[in-house]
Amino acid sequence: MITSAAEIGARVWNGLANPQGLAEPHPFTTYEFFAALEDSGSTSADTGWQPAHLLADDGLMPMYLKSHSYGEYVFDQAWAQALERAGGDYYPKLQCAVPFTPVTGRRLLANSDGARDTLLKTAAAAVKQIGASSLHITFLTHEEWQAAGEAGYLLRTGQQFHWENPGYTSFDQFLGELTSAKRKNLRKERASVAAAGVTFDWLTGTDITEAHWDQFFDFYMDTGGRKWGTPYLTREFFSRLSQNLSRQTLLIMAKKDGRYIAGALNLFGDGVLFGRNWGANEYIPFLHFETCYYQAIDFAIARGLKRVEAGAQGEHKLLRGYLPVQTYSAHVIAHKGLARAVDDFLGAERAAVAENIAELSQHAPFRKDK
Repeated sequence: MITSAAEIGARVWNGLANPQGLAEPHPFTTYEFFAALEDSGSTSADTGWQPAHLLADDGLMPMYLKSHSYGEYVFDQAWAQALERAGGDYYPKLQCAVPFTPVTGRRLLANSDGARDTLLKTAAAAVKQIGASSLHITFLTHEEWQAAGEAGYLLRTGQQFHWENPGYTSFDQFLGELTSAKRKNLRKERASVAAAGVTFDWLTGTDITEAHWDQFFDFYMDTGGRKWGTPYLTREFFSRLSQNLSRQTLLIMAKKDGRYIAGALNLFGDGVLFGRNWGANEYIPFLHFETCYYQAIDFAIARGLKRVEAGAQGEHKLLRGYLPVQTYSAHVIAHKGLARAVDDFLGAERAAVAENIAELSQHAPFRKDK
């Protein structure tokens, strides 16, 4: 295992993460994103996210040795408590993930199915070799999830809400696909924010200055501190993100009376806009929806992006055109008794997730007469 992205290097990492050489690859598989986390001190042994990347022939798994279960968005605290009640130690554990980031993407950065399968086998064996309790691969693709199941991993599903763009040319065209009541509600929310005197700046690339990051970090710390206790990302992370991935970074800043009052950080690539962090220092009704959801849709339409992923949780997104989709994770648990219990639980959970998505889909805001 390799303890830093720098030791692997951008050429090798991105060669595996972006073999097609896309100009705008999936941002959360790039060397630049992981290096920004590590170089800023956001992921380290001190924060409980010690890099432990697995590099094999033609394959890479971004991986961490974890001393807690925070910042993952796939919750296993009940598993930890069960093992500890039985006299075992759940930490350290191995986590293959994009830290603090619940977005789907490739986790097995391999150039062939054989290399992918080797990664799965090697990572599972590493659990025993280093004395960890478990391995968790979160928000992997459906194809990778199926391969993990074939390799003996325990399979889990979850749920998010994504907005799909079939080729809209304007927000009004999107509104035209909604039922009359839902269309009226969205227009009312947007009009309310505009009437409050709020305007928006879309900042990308070199338009984002350190002053913008200072302001956004204040929003992030205030909102993150109230919601989660301790925000994960350091101020330096945002500067390094701007240095490394500025052309794939979108900072949506809300302005009122000549000053910024809120902001939302997004990254985009591989045809998708990924909503990440948000913060505000003034309350205005519907400001969160406008900044994080409607402005994101506007940007995706303007750029011809195929999807907006607006982050974890939030059934309130359904009424705003974001539809439920499954997410995937795969797990190895060394303790056989706990593994059997978790396997039974996951079977019931998968059925419940599928049922819930089917039920929510029946209440989608789109017209059914088309």
